[in-house]
Amino acid sequence: MIEVFVTVNYKDRKYHTNVIVEKEMTWDYIKRIAEEQVKKQWNS
Repeated sequence: MIEVFVTVNYKDRKYHTNVIVEKEMTWDYIKRIAEEQVKKQWNS
């Protein structure tokens, strides 16, 4: 497992989040997880 720091654009703002994934994960999958995390945080 590795920790990846990602910048996500959400509602015209940039948010930094970290994602813990396995080394074999593709960038598209990591990006999708990060976007979902930011959306969950702001919709809670």
